[in-house]
Amino acid sequence: MKVDGVAYRTIWPVEDGAVVEIIDQTLLPHEFKVIQLKTLEDAAEAISVMRVRGAPLIGATAAYGVALAMAQGASDDDFDNAYDTLLATRPTAINLKWALDEARTALMPLAVPERHAAALTLAARICDEDSDNCHSVGKHGANIIAEIHEAKGKQGPVNVLTHCNAGWLATVDWGTALAPVYVAHEAGIPVHVWVDETRPRNQGASLSAWELGQHGVPHTVIVDNVGGHLMQHGMVDLCITGTDRTAANGDVCNKIGTYLKALAAHDNDIPFYVGLPFSTIDWTIKDGVRDIPIEQRDATEVTEMTGRTSSGEIATVSIVAEGSPAANYAFDVTPARLVTGLITERGVAEASTEGLLGLYPERR
Repeated sequence: MKVDGVAYRTIWPVEDGAVVEIIDQTLLPHEFKVIQLKTLEDAAEAISVMRVRGAPLIGATAAYGVALAMAQGASDDDFDNAYDTLLATRPTAINLKWALDEARTALMPLAVPERHAAALTLAARICDEDSDNCHSVGKHGANIIAEIHEAKGKQGPVNVLTHCNAGWLATVDWGTALAPVYVAHEAGIPVHVWVDETRPRNQGASLSAWELGQHGVPHTVIVDNVGGHLMQHGMVDLCITGTDRTAANGDVCNKIGTYLKALAAHDNDIPFYVGLPFSTIDWTIKDGVRDIPIEQRDATEVTEMTGRTSSGEIATVSIVAEGSPAANYAFDVTPARLVTGLITERGVAEASTEGLLGLYPERR
């Protein structure tokens, strides 16, 4: 996707793979900065503090983190240390463990001197496949947007409400929830995105709005609690969100507040879709509401906010009463019964075990 007219991915190797570059998303939307990862510790820190975030990009970064580790030492113990270090960074997004397991399968049978090159090849393949898969998600989802546009008599834009950031910044390229928007936009279908701010980290307001603006997609930022009001008044045609982990029964885990959007959509008979590549499905979990681990992050993400002041300075301020404790649950789970469909790289599935197995019969 594009930044100031220049095409970027969110992660890429340089210097023959000795260094990996990423967009530091903690600085957006006020500063666009590319930074370098040179060690395993750099990659782990980038995931942990959310310089990179979004389930597919976390997985891609983990793959490159293994490659960086193998450049320093590629023994079995070195790999185990890299695996454990990276796995501990974020507990909810299943793509992290998926990518690390892919690395284990690919590297452990090899001789130690071969592992670094193989790890780089694997990381590049994971990135290319993620980009292709997300583009396919976009094509399948754009068909839904096109159908809604036809049903509206081609009058006005299709209004999409999204939550958090599941655009290209959350993946290697294209995105999940926003991929259908980008494909529809490029096909000339008029589309407008309601971007809710997504407290506490404001990844809708700071990331989704930024990337939509860079790509020229009409959008409007709203506070989190406006979504239900817009739905009541016929101002939302469909909702599309991403997911950090999808259970085998179709339950989806996404940024905190997604469940509330799904409830409002259900109450107003508005389609609620979720975009995801196969790597976000956790086939080992049969009940997402009960069994998906929910990350609890530092309370300062709730008690403080960072932004640009009228003088142009970037400042962090406290927004709660001094001494008040805060809870920071980072994700919630939307039950499959509230999900209209799962938009994958293979097509749109019913949010159920049979629906997913229909697209992924090899998992039976």
